[in-house]
Parts: sequence; C-alpha cells; structure tokens
Amino acid sequence: MKAASKGTTVLKTGVKRLLGRAGFDIVRSTNNRDGVDDFIPFEATMRAARAAGLSVGDHIDEVMNGTPGATQSTIDELSALGVFAGSPETVLEIGPGSGRYLEKTLKECSPGRYEIYETAAPWANYLVETFGVVARPTAGSSLAPTPDASVDLVQAHKVFNTVTFLCAARYFFEMARVARPGGRIVFDVMTETCLDPAAMRTWATEGGEGHGSFPAAMPRSACVDLFASLGCDLEAGFPAPLGVASTEVLVFTKRT
Repeated sequence: MKAASKGTTVLKTGVKRLLGRAGFDIVRSTNNRDGVDDFIPFEATMRAARAAGLSVGDHIDEVMNGTPGATQSTIDELSALGVFAGSPETVLEIGPGSGRYLEKTLKECSPGRYEIYETAAPWANYLVETFGVVARPTAGSSLAPTPDASVDLVQAHKVFNTVTFLCAARYFFEMARVARPGGRIVFDVMTETCLDPAAMRTWATEGGEGHGSFPAAMPRSACVDLFASLGCDLEAGFPAPLGVASTEVLVFTKRT
C-alpha cells in the first residue's frame, strides 16, 4: 500500500511539473471545469516569484516552463502584426490564469475595459485587484455576459490545447460572436504544423502521463474554415513554445 501511494505521489508530481512547463496555473478549485482541476498554487507561486525578484509571468516562463521570454515573444509577434496598433478600447481574455499575457497586453495598449473569463477564483481575484480588469461569471464555454460585436480584441493563450474539442469549438463560436467588425481574434492551438514525427515522439516520450484533455490537438483547417464561415479571415499564424514542444498562434480579423 505504501509503495502504491508513493508511486501515485510521484506520478502527480510529474504531471504537475509538466503542466507547469506548459503554462498552467495550478490552483485547487471547485470552479475548474473540463477535467483540469489541478493548477499552480496561488500563494506558493506568488511567494516564489517575489523571492526570485520576477513578475509572476516571468517567473512562470523562466522557472516553471523553462522558456525565458516565451510570453514576451508571443506579445512581440502580435505587436509586429499590428494587433495592438489600433489601440483596442475593449479586450476580452479567456482563461488568463496568472495574467502573464494580460500584464504584457496592458503594456502594449490601454483599453478602457478588459474582461476576463477565469475559473480559478484566487487568480481571478488577484487580476481584478492588481490590474482593474472585469471578471465575468464563467459558465462552461459561454461568453454570454458579453454583448454581440462589442470587443476589439478577443484572445486566449495556452487554453485550447488543454480542453476538449467541443469546449474549444463552442468558445470559437462565442469569440466570433463578441468580436466587433474589424476586431482581432487571437488564440493558440496545437495544429498539425506542431505535430511532425519528431514532435510527436517528444510528446510520447517526454510528455509525462498527460492530464485529462491535455495536450489536445486541433486541425488548422478546421479553425480557419470555421472562422471563415463566421466572417473572420486568417491574418497570420506563428509558433509558440508549449511544454516539451510547441503550439500555433492564429490571428483572425473579423470582416467589416
């Protein structure tokens, strides 16, 4: 019995280490959905970041993910594409977690309103108190509290490779609904461009036991075709680190 217990502990530790490298925020919460119910502890993460003299986001990149500057590199790519150039007045982020992308987004633009949909209550409260964002009530994969065509920039980072296919698809419909004409939709998914034989071998041999729906793949053409049918055109795509391999960031513009 003791040996089995020890093995279970080792397995859980390995999974948590993998999730940390992938960008998860591990907080035990009854509010978490879609099989992801272990996220990086709020208090412990905050203490570790302070001790290291780093922002929470930089701490996660450098210590937990082992990829210093990963978040900033994505933001820099988005900036080069002009995503922030129009000074978006309203931004909505799905699953901001620790706020590492949120914080850097706010350094690029100054929206009058920044809405978040976050299931981990400790992190949601922290983001509201620290950055003055508006936390919307979460319910499955719905953005119902946000009106149609009301958001200039809708984004989600390191979210859709952690949830089921149906959860991601439902969010896609909602993202297109709330984006205003001319607005941007930004998110990353693990497309076939991220899954060459070498990458698949890496996931299979170094990716640990996985965790529920993580890592979840999504056909690139399925995303592009769906958003095209919803009046959104693909503007660009570029790779970003994810755990032991990568994911692809897709940038869409909603037609005017």
